[in-house]
Amino acid sequence: MTTLGIIGAGHIGSQIARKAVQLGYDVVISNSRGPETLADLVAELGPRSRAATAAEAAAAGDVVVVTVPFKSYRQIPAEPLAGKVVIDTNNYYWERDGHVPALDRGEATTSGLLQEHLPGAMVAKGFNHIYAAQITADGTPAGTPNRRALATASDHSEASALVARLYDEFGFDTVNIGPLSESWRVERDRPAYVVRQNAAELAANLARAPRTI
Repeated sequence: MTTLGIIGAGHIGSQIARKAVQLGYDVVISNSRGPETLADLVAELGPRSRAATAAEAAAAGDVVVVTVPFKSYRQIPAEPLAGKVVIDTNNYYWERDGHVPALDRGEATTSGLLQEHLPGAMVAKGFNHIYAAQITADGTPAGTPNRRALATASDHSEASALVARLYDEFGFDTVNIGPLSESWRVERDRPAYVVRQNAAELAANLARAPRTI
């Protein structure tokens, strides 16, 4: 992977872009308002980055991060993402997104719904349970005692492995939850959500998560 496409340039997307550029990746980043609105961010990121439309970022990325409000997931372009790993940072906030009965009842997951929308892609959960600023601040080298861990989940082992590799480069250990049907364990209001934890602590928090809140 040499180019990271990022759809969504908010707090999470811009921080992932900063770290990726620091690590030597090329970044193509988009938002809902148009490439011209990202001039300041791209100037900060430097020559390894450029602004684009969502479709262009999807097409350009060897791997693509989707980091938009959950209510907007159906606007993600499907065709250019076919065959690619898509890292989904979404969380369900019904106050912002509106109620989704299948999520309220614990019958679906946000990443599972994105996978349904992107049937040709390989969706993996990632970067959804860490504060944005900590993405660039909390990473440490592999083997560091008490190294912070982040979770992933996917129905595709290739996607889970890629997220684990990216996490390691960003400075985090990985706990693999399993399939997307289990990704609710790391979402909003569960024990593993936005707390600093090492791999053992994260695994324990995932195990004790309630299905519905």
